[in-house]
Amino acid sequence: MNGSTEVQADILAAEKVFMSTFSRGDAAGIAACYTHDAQLMPPHSDFLEGLPAIQGAFQAFMDMGVKEMKLETLEVEGYGDAASEVGKFALEGEGGQVLDQGKYVVIWKKEAGKWKLHRDIFNSSVPVPE
Repeated sequence: MNGSTEVQADILAAEKVFMSTFSRGDAAGIAACYTHDAQLMPPHSDFLEGLPAIQGAFQAFMDMGVKEMKLETLEVEGYGDAASEVGKFALEGEGGQVLDQGKYVVIWKKEAGKWKLHRDIFNSSVPVPE
């Protein structure tokens, strides 16, 4: 992983909060991890803008049986009050069954002194069935 040590540590700490909030089934808490004007760009969807839309998307993941979201940060680069992150994800259901896995890019932004997700795009690495 490259980037400044302080920014990396801050992003990794924010990511741990994100994962634990998801595992508790707290979609509103997940939305609170995003900036007020955030955009989520999930696969097979248009831009989702704003906290209510982001909360709804994460609630839908939870309603589909996703119990855990595991994130692995590969790279963090800081740019003052912004940072970029590249990583891998796994979505797990009951008993740790992997439902999906893939990669993501997040642009983080400091808002009120806290690192929050500002632009979040991810897609699956699971091949499409033929």
